[in-house]
This record gives sequence, structure tokens and C-alpha cells, in this order.
Amino acid sequence: MVAKQASAAQHVVGGSQGWEESVDLDSWASGQTFKVGDQLVFKYSSGLHSVVELGSETAYKNCDLGTALDSKNTGNDIVKLNKVGTRYFACGTLGHCDQGMKMKITTVAGNAPSTPASASTSTTSGASVLHSFANFLLIAAFLAFNLLYLV
Repeated sequence: MVAKQASAAQHVVGGSQGWEESVDLDSWASGQTFKVGDQLVFKYSSGLHSVVELGSETAYKNCDLGTALDSKNTGNDIVKLNKVGTRYFACGTLGHCDQGMKMKITTVAGNAPSTPASASTSTTSGASVLHSFANFLLIAAFLAFNLLYLV
């Protein structure tokens, strides 16, 4: 359990611009990998925006805020991604969702790599390179031995 928490990523929604109308939130989300254990961090001006979690694709497409599962308005809200599946978020300020201030994310199993990448990913690739190099040396030694033996 400790390893899962250590490798969990915090995704600041919208990147450096945050949860704002000017951000293409769907494009931002499509460039991320969200996994169980990660967190979404919504940073925005409290009073100007809010975060509403919608319960269905239909509610998301229609900006139906009346069926909200949850609502947050602190300006620094954290949403824990605790299960695999698709989740839908929109701004609760009148008109903002209709103007595109919404996003849909898909959370994958906890063993998939997160974006931003964690240190464990680079350690794994280093181990793969080392393993491949060791195999190369074994094959080279085998070929050299056979060439010497046959000549």
C-alpha cells in the first residue's frame, strides 16, 4: 500500500493555467494518464469558478449540473481517483460548462504508468537496458567461442 501512495501522481488540472475557461481542458486531459491512487488538483479563483462532478456522459454532454454527484468551491480542490472508469467534471458557474469549461477523464488500473512519469519508470527502463546488454554479451561470447573452436 505504501508503494502505491509513493508512486501516485498529482495532476494539476489545466496545467500551469489551472481550471480556467481559456484552457482546452479535453486536450489537457488527453495528454495525461490517470491511474487509481492519483489525485486531480483543481486550482482556480474561488467565487469565479467551481468544480462539479457529473454522473453520466449525457449529463456531461448536456451540461446538466442538476444531476451533480459532488460540488467543490474552495479554489484548491482535490479529487482522489479511487477506482477505474470514466469521470466527468464541469464548472458550476452559470454558462461556463456550455462555453466548454468541462472535461472527461478515464482512470486506469494502478499498475499503469502515470503522467507525469515517476522515478520508478526510469529505473525500470534502466534495468531493461542492463538486461539487454547482458544478453548481448552472452551471445557475443558464445559466437566468439564457436568461431575460435571452428577455426
